[in-house]
Amino acid sequence: MSKPKYRRILLKLGGEAFAGPSGVGIDPQRAEQVASYVQSVSELGVEVAIVPGAGNLWRGEDGMDRGMDRATADYMGMLGTVMNSLALMDAHERLGIVTRVMSSIEMRAVAEPYIRRRALRHLEKGRVIILGGGTGNPYFSTDTAAALRAMEIEADIMIKATKVDGVYDRDPVHNADAKRFDRLTYLEALSRRLEVMDSTAISLCMDNQLPILVIPMWEPESLVLAVQGKEVGTIIS
Repeated sequence: MSKPKYRRILLKLGGEAFAGPSGVGIDPQRAEQVASYVQSVSELGVEVAIVPGAGNLWRGEDGMDRGMDRATADYMGMLGTVMNSLALMDAHERLGIVTRVMSSIEMRAVAEPYIRRRALRHLEKGRVIILGGGTGNPYFSTDTAAALRAMEIEADIMIKATKVDGVYDRDPVHNADAKRFDRLTYLEALSRRLEVMDSTAISLCMDNQLPILVIPMWEPESLVLAVQGKEVGTIIS
C-alpha cells in the first residue's frame, strides 16, 4: 500500500454521516462504518482529528425561523456535536481504536476539555481525537470550528467528507448538468459562493494556506486515497 502523503489530517463530518436512511438521529451502524474508514487511515500511521456537525440532531435555522434566539440555537447545535462525538467514540472503541473526545464546552463527566497541547499529545501517541462543541461560541459554524482546530493542531490538510463526490457549481442532486470541479482556488470558491463551506472557514484556510479536500464519504476507499495523495474529490488550495 502506498505511503501516506499527509502526516496529520483533520476530518470534517457533517451530521448526515451519523444518521440512518431517514436523515435524522444517530445510527450506530453508520457511526461504525465511519470508524472503519478512520481505522484504515490510522493503520497507515496517519494522525486523525475529527470535527463532527450536528445536522442530524438539530439545525439552528429551524429554531431561528420560529423566533428562537440565535445564541441559544447555536449552543443547542454545539451540544448535538458532543452527542455525535460520543457515538463515534463508541464505534471506534468497538473496533479497538484508542479515541478521546474533547469538547470546547466543559462537560467533564463525558469529555475532556479541549486543550490544544493535550490534543497534540493525544495525536502524537497515535490516538484519534474527536473535537466536539464547535468553537465553544455561538455565531460560528462547525466548518469554521474545523478550520480553526486544523490550524491549532497543525494539520497538513482538512478533509471534508460529504454525500457527493466533490464540489459542483450547482446542486448535482437537482441539476443533472451540474459541473464538477477537480481543483479550485480559495478565491474561486469564495467568489462563486459554492456551498462547500462557509466563507469564514474558507477565508481562514486561505489566510493560513491550509488545503481543503472535499471527498465522497460513502465510497469506501476515498479516505485512504485522499491521505495517499491520489486524485479523489475536489481540492481547494
